[in-house]
Amino acid sequence: MKTEPERKSKVVSNVDPANLLLLVYPAVIAFLLLLGGLMEAKGQEVMVGIQSVEQVREGSLLFATEEGDLSPVPLLSQDVDIVVSGIIARVKVVQEFVNPSENWIEATYVFPLPDESMVDRMNLMVGEKRIAGKIMEKAEAVSTYQKAKKEGKKSSLLVQNRPNVFTTKVANIGPGEKIMVEIEYQQRVNLDSGRYSLRFPMVVGPRYVPAAKSETGKRDDSVDAERHTVSGADHGWLEVSSSSDTTGKANIPVRLSMDLIPGFEPDTITSPYHGIQQTEVDKGRYQIEFTGEVLADRDFVLQWMPKAESEVVASVFSEKRGNDHYMSLMLMPPQLEATALVPREVVFVLDVSGSMAGTSILQAKGAISLALSRLKRADRFNIIVFNNNASALFSRSKPADAHYISTAQAYVDGLKAEGGTEMREALLLALDGSSRHELLRQVVFLTDGAVANESELFTLINARLGDSRLFTVGIGSAPNSYFMSRGASLGRGTFTYIGKHTEVKQKMSELFAQIERPALTNLKLNIDQKGADVEIYPSPLPDVYYGEPLVLAVRSGWENLQLTVSGSANGKTWERRVDTTEYGQRHGVAAFWARKKIRSLMESLALGESEEKIRPEVVATALEHHLMSKYTSLVAVDDMITKPAGKRGVDKDVKNHLPQGWQAEAVFGGGPQTGTASSLLILLGCMLLVVSLILHMISKKEQSV
Repeated sequence: MKTEPERKSKVVSNVDPANLLLLVYPAVIAFLLLLGGLMEAKGQEVMVGIQSVEQVREGSLLFATEEGDLSPVPLLSQDVDIVVSGIIARVKVVQEFVNPSENWIEATYVFPLPDESMVDRMNLMVGEKRIAGKIMEKAEAVSTYQKAKKEGKKSSLLVQNRPNVFTTKVANIGPGEKIMVEIEYQQRVNLDSGRYSLRFPMVVGPRYVPAAKSETGKRDDSVDAERHTVSGADHGWLEVSSSSDTTGKANIPVRLSMDLIPGFEPDTITSPYHGIQQTEVDKGRYQIEFTGEVLADRDFVLQWMPKAESEVVASVFSEKRGNDHYMSLMLMPPQLEATALVPREVVFVLDVSGSMAGTSILQAKGAISLALSRLKRADRFNIIVFNNNASALFSRSKPADAHYISTAQAYVDGLKAEGGTEMREALLLALDGSSRHELLRQVVFLTDGAVANESELFTLINARLGDSRLFTVGIGSAPNSYFMSRGASLGRGTFTYIGKHTEVKQKMSELFAQIERPALTNLKLNIDQKGADVEIYPSPLPDVYYGEPLVLAVRSGWENLQLTVSGSANGKTWERRVDTTEYGQRHGVAAFWARKKIRSLMESLALGESEEKIRPEVVATALEHHLMSKYTSLVAVDDMITKPAGKRGVDKDVKNHLPQGWQAEAVFGGGPQTGTASSLLILLGCMLLVVSLILHMISKKEQSV
């Protein structure tokens, strides 16, 4: 009688070698594919850790521990207090965290602010200790912070990564201690089509690092530190997915309180994206608060309109500092007459990258459809779309007749959002650099602006604008307002923000009404006092479109300047004399002027000026007015040593929200593992295992027969 091992040996020996190979081969391949997929996924898991603060483009708390283990650092609260007086808003943001670990940690918080914000104050509060920040040149501030950190002193450093992204570092936080960072800044209220609005950003989405190079062959310096993309290559979506919660479980509440003193009786006060409650606490003063819990996954916007009988007039505010007089002037353009529309060539540029998937692409397609319906037969148009590549619908602009409009509409209806954001190629197609166009040429650019190479794009816009005008339309819950507003400024156009689908018709109709009839062009400012030392920003003066004001920031040694603004309105000469003797004193006007100057200086870098020339002016202006900039930072240092020597740690990140409406699978390919084939490898491996199992069963059945 044969033993059990002998039986098994007999069965195996009866198997045909070819059949054995057929059984083993799929299993081996399946194992290798699964191993490769898992290793790649594991590699990505390692990659998703933040390698550099420059990579972070959303509110994220990072901290270091001695062991390198991650203990959740709860964001206990984020309180926002806003006071609006006329067209100036003062904002205080307080973020409170707690260190729940038993280790000393270094915390880093990355958060968004408006790109026009004038950050001038930071206080660090740890326990009962309150430490005021001082403005310094960035290198000195970093050195001061590092020295205090090494000595074991509590210290904080606030730096500007971009005009709309800031980083706070807090060193030597003890076990169980609460951390509070208080930031204060000013910003100007926006006025457009008779509607006042204030925007407070609460999330900044990931950015796309393009593969394209500039015309000089060099990559934009602003992305040099951002090489760790999701794909692991030198381009792709920035690696921030590990700090982007796509499950909806992250809970980052925001409490907001706002005092609104508009200077007139408002007809309506609304927030298009959040529930609010309003109370008139005093005559002309309104208290605004959120209703219910609010998560930091979309920007907050408040809008208010004056009553019909309340005439919106030009305003002048002033502030004196030393021997200098500072003024902010807001001039409304004249009302337009009902005249014939000017024939135009309109080029629509539509972002169809992955970040636009979901509600954003619906908004953008709706905006294009509305725009097509408004074109006149005398107009010409074209449509350019871009993601990994850029392409135009027509080889050249076509007449806006029924045939071409129908063709364009069918094309737009079929568009889908996926892939990267190679915006440079789209701008090259849209801006031809010519100054001899037969028609008034306008480029309407619809995007969320989720790019990391803004400086390179600004240079391109300036070089190729010609006599075209560039109008940017920000799409989605948290567009990159820095790129959108600066791009429109360099393009001598305007920036429009659309936060939800129901706003498309209203806001795009207002935009098209503006650009169909420019209000003021070829503006000039004349100063009556000969030889007066005056600095005015922006310079040169931009075109002004119907429904929006001309806002100027002025510094002079004269208390009562006599100014005259002139230009062309509806084909006729327009002129307005500004009486600066009747003004209201307002704290913050000097900082408003300084911020405008810094912005002008930074924009000049895109126009070819050298950093060696610009940097000293920016530093001097920022230090004089105690403002944050690319080259200056705020640092706060305690005089007590509280941390034991010899502690060290590694940065870790905590999950945060993606912008509301984003689809992670369209941007990151179904999760953090974007731009790789790990999921495909695992899927193929599983399929081959199934095939191998089926073949094995068939072979076993044949043997039994």
